[in-house]
Amino acid sequence: MHERRFHHSQAHRLDAPERLTWLPPDEVVQALEVRAGEAIADVGAGTGYFALPLSKAVGAGGVVFAVDAQREMLELLRGKLAEAGENNIRLIHAEADATGLPESTCDLVFLANIWHEFENRALVLEEAHRILKPDGRIAILDWRPDVEREAGPPLEHRISAECAEEELAEAGFKDVNRNNTGRYSWLVQGKKLP
Repeated sequence: MHERRFHHSQAHRLDAPERLTWLPPDEVVQALEVRAGEAIADVGAGTGYFALPLSKAVGAGGVVFAVDAQREMLELLRGKLAEAGENNIRLIHAEADATGLPESTCDLVFLANIWHEFENRALVLEEAHRILKPDGRIAILDWRPDVEREAGPPLEHRISAECAEEELAEAGFKDVNRNNTGRYSWLVQGKKLP
């Protein structure tokens, strides 16, 4: 594991109650314009901070693929699923650039707070493109480099929303847009060309 990856030993920070005030998951899910019945890949799902609200948004007819490279994170999420009785979340142990999902499976690929961790973001975008359906959407949420905070990665690890926009456009995504969400994050979204 490289120095930028959030380590599972810090998983308790992902579920800290104060996080709900500075990054409300419902606000993010609303910005994603999730529809009932959709298939979503939550890449870097961690302990399910977004996977659980996404599963409610897609409903019984949809599915959330909770993809994470750390088995320990998926085990923590498995415990939450048992408590919540959720059955439309599938746990997948995989890297972001090799999810193992079939081609053209997802309506949305969502990557939250992990964009700054990747050494080769172009490969991650290739994989997202591969698993998205025609006209599928990608959404990247990450830490703003212009806002200091005691939580989150060091400022020198953070990537600007403008950089993410350029990377999406270069990878062939269209209708790329961005906005700030929560107190410390940006959200960049785009669509796969059919």
